[in-house]
Parts: sequence; structure tokens; C-alpha cells
Amino acid sequence: MDRCVVRQAIKEKQSGKVIGYELVFQGGKDSMYNSSEATAADTISDFLVANSAKIINDGLMFVTFTPSLLLRNTPKMFGQDKVIIQIEDTVIIHPLAMPLIKKYCEAGYKFAINDFQFSPKYFSMLDYASYIRINMTGYENNPQKQRTVLNIIEMAKGFGRQCIATEINTKEQYEAAMELDIDYLEGNYMANTMVSKVDKVEYMQGNFFQLVIAVSKDEPNFGEVEEIISRDAGLTYALLRLVNSAYFALRTRTASLRQALITLGIGQLRHWVYMLSFDQDRSEGSEEILKISFLRAKLASELVKRAPECKISSNDAYMMGMFSTLDYMVEAPLAELLEEIPVADEIKAALLEGTGPAGAVQNLVVAYEKADWKASKTYADQLGISSAGLAQIYVDCAEEVNAIWHSLMTDMERPQEEVKKLEEEVL
Repeated sequence: MDRCVVRQAIKEKQSGKVIGYELVFQGGKDSMYNSSEATAADTISDFLVANSAKIINDGLMFVTFTPSLLLRNTPKMFGQDKVIIQIEDTVIIHPLAMPLIKKYCEAGYKFAINDFQFSPKYFSMLDYASYIRINMTGYENNPQKQRTVLNIIEMAKGFGRQCIATEINTKEQYEAAMELDIDYLEGNYMANTMVSKVDKVEYMQGNFFQLVIAVSKDEPNFGEVEEIISRDAGLTYALLRLVNSAYFALRTRTASLRQALITLGIGQLRHWVYMLSFDQDRSEGSEEILKISFLRAKLASELVKRAPECKISSNDAYMMGMFSTLDYMVEAPLAELLEEIPVADEIKAALLEGTGPAGAVQNLVVAYEKADWKASKTYADQLGISSAGLAQIYVDCAEEVNAIWHSLMTDMERPQEEVKKLEEEVL
């Protein structure tokens, strides 16, 4: 595949707050960093110049820089408070490593050491590193690795360094990492732990505030209301479940947000929003899982436009991506939740079994999110989608999600008096 890139969240162990993202690159058949060093540097540099602001604009950006990138001063494209320079063995053994690292540290940049090992060349970097990244692959079943990891953590803490447990891809690895004296966690399994399951539907606080504003107008615009609700899995599910309940006794169940709003009517819509306003406590984790669902929805809706074998509409694909995280927001199996709303059988099969062309789209979205490049190419080929363009599709979707998210976060910062006044106007 050509120039694949994805971001993976790094969260605090104790609070669950996402502090930033690692940019994970891939190219050709293997990791981009295993290809020609100069080729890797060219590709990564070109991508960062064109897309870094699109893919990440919140939190820190952890990027592995090759020796060539460091020599080209590529990290200086970014502020010291935005980028963490990750270094691997190729940098550590480079003859100019120490002068390079010292130069960046003096300029205020922070370093992370990937896959730390007990050897003199790694110990020589400890004075300059702020983060030690520890690969958890195989930890749970390997006593020797367990001893090594414990020793690395003890050594890192002795130097006042923070530890990031990486490659946490299973429940067992997650549980093992939570028992260690580490500071942050990263891995495919982390999306499943971003939010504790609850008995109520989660929704984005900033998005909800925009909804309050929209419905408080003298003549609410249903198109605007529909757009706000459609970017939030929690609100979408809650509205469809309400409208398809026995209370409304519809002859035909609806999966259309516009039809649901018409059925509800302005008066009951305002009342529904008012009832939701009583529960405004949202964790950092729930915000992140909603962001994941939003990005999945955008990516799925764009992929079906390029998949001749997949006949579902872009709107259905959007709904599929949005609902793919629903069982992490509500204390119930996904199959049970989908029974409460009229989702097409093809979408249900895609979400529950990963079958059919729609399932291939959903599988492609999740595989790309996990940086599983081999599986991503397999599903892209099944759908007739050019794998070479996946990176740009992902980046464009991430840019749109980031822009909307920034707007939502800005709204969340409004004074509480203004929020309360608008909520009262809903009545």
C-alpha cells in the first residue's frame, strides 16, 4: 500500500484522558521505517507538510523521526508544545545521534524512546528522554519479559521519566498494564476502554449545546437539527429509539432522522432536549469514543462512494459507522440495541457478523483504524477501492471531524449562565 497513516490515541492510565495521538505510518509491504531510510524520510516529510494540521489539532503528536528527518530539521515544522520526537534504534546508533538530540532538547523539544532495551546505547539517551515506550507484546505469558518490563519501569521512575505501555491489543495485556506503575497506555484495545458502559446513552456535550441553541429558536430549522444530531451516535440512537417506541405507534418504523423529527414535532423535540439537559456529566473517555464513532461514520460514508461492489447508500454507511461503537456506550449487546431501531438487515449483518459488501466496508474502517495494513488492503481489494488513496481519504475525514470537534469544544467553553438560560428557553 502507498503512504498509509492512521492516528492512535494515547490515554492517561488513571483518568482515561487522551493526551495525544501517535501517527503510525506504513508503506510498501512492510513498515515504512523498514524501507530505505531516505525514502521513508521523503514520504513522511511530504505527508507532515501537507497533512499534519488536518489529522491532529488536539493534544500532543507523537511521531517517530528517522535520522534524515532529524537532520533536515523536520520536527521544527511544529511547536515544541505540539510534537513529541520518538526515536528508534536507527537514531540511537547513528553517529550524530547525541549532537542531534542535544540540539533539539536545548530548543525545548521532548523525546520518547521506542521499545527501550537494557543496553549502554539506550542508557546514554535517558538524560534527554521524557517518555519511555514499553512494548507489551507477549508480556502476559512471558515471565522473562515481565521481569524486564518491571526493571525498565523501576529504572525509568528512578530517572523521573514517564512510561507509555504500547501494543495493548488484548484484554489480558490491558489488565496487565493496569497493574504496572506506568503513566499512559496505547493500543488497539484502548478504544474499547475509552468509556465505562452505562445504563444511559452518552452524547457529546458540545454537540448537545448546539442542539439546545437550534431548538430554542422561534422557528427551528429541521435541516440544522438533523445535521447536529447526525454527528452524534448517542443522540441519533436516542431519537430513533424514542420515535420507534410504542408511544408513537408508527405503522412503519423509521431509520430516517428527518422523518423522526417530523414525527416528534417541535413541541416534543424541545421537551426531549430539555429532559436530556438534566444529565450533563461526561467523561474524557466518553468524548473520545464518540469522536471515534464520528470518524468511523465519515470514513465509511466516503468509502462506499468508491466501492462499486457495495450498494448501500452513503447515509446507511454513515449510520453503520456511527453505531459501530454503540455497545461501548450502553450496557447492552449490540444485537439487542439494534433491535430497538429499524436498521437495514445488511447493516445489521455488517455490524454483527462482518459479512457482505457492507461488512467489508466496516471491516476496512476498523482494520485501517488499527493500522492493520495487510487486512486493509484485503478489504479494499474486495470492494474494488484503490488502496493507494486510503490515506488521503482518512486524512480528509479526520480533518472534517477535527474541525467540527473544535467548534463543539468552543461551544462547551461558553459561560454556564448562558447554557442555563438557553436550556430554560427550550421549555
